[in-house]
Amino acid sequence: MKGPAEIAPGVHGLGTELVNWYLVEDSGRLTAVDAGLPKFRETLEADLRAIGRGPADVEAVVLTHSDSDHTGVAQALRDAGARVLIHTADDETLRKPGPKKGDAAPLRVLPQVAFRWRYWKTMGQMARGGGAKPPKIEGAETFADGDVLDVPGRPRAVHTPGHTDGHCAFLFEDRGTVFVGDALCTWNFISGELGPQLMPGPTNVSNSQARESLAAIEPLEARLVLPGHGEPWHGEPSAAVAQARARA
Repeated sequence: MKGPAEIAPGVHGLGTELVNWYLVEDSGRLTAVDAGLPKFRETLEADLRAIGRGPADVEAVVLTHSDSDHTGVAQALRDAGARVLIHTADDETLRKPGPKKGDAAPLRVLPQVAFRWRYWKTMGQMARGGGAKPPKIEGAETFADGDVLDVPGRPRAVHTPGHTDGHCAFLFEDRGTVFVGDALCTWNFISGELGPQLMPGPTNVSNSQARESLAAIEPLEARLVLPGHGEPWHGEPSAAVAQARARA
């Protein structure tokens, strides 16, 4: 997906073909879901201007997790007045970014990707987008599983650990939309495969947890699933989960 583009009434997709972030309108107010790569700051004002907005119109940034390709413009929006919110379990890695652990630890990952040209191409694109120098964001507000966040759109946080310890999806019930971050993707940047699936194994701190977290997404009532990577999925989360399980 390449934005800015209105995906559904009051739901805008931004970013590049590599990574998505989103804006949700509610009574003239905006919530950002994720914040893309750090280099997106260069086009932030132009992207917002394309939908008739500016940085000061964003009241909150809700982060699905703390990876650098999802936090890039969070500080810029915060400087313009937005609140930044993240699950408690990812607050530390938001404040002190570093290499992932568990199944995504570099020494475990390298043998799996040594000859995967798509992986290295994507990592190079991420690095050029500023992903190799993640921003350190102090003092974010934190939330827990099941919390309804007091931000425009009032999304409910659904804890979906696996990609990171504190990864969350956000259900905007009145929009029939669930933002799944990296709990699901519709484009696998290692295999090139399209359609609902788990993120590539080398990116998850726990692949077993990532599979288990599909059960938290499955019963959500929505008609639109928006991932951090790949195209929007128009359909029920349960159908997206069924495809992801089949591919897993």
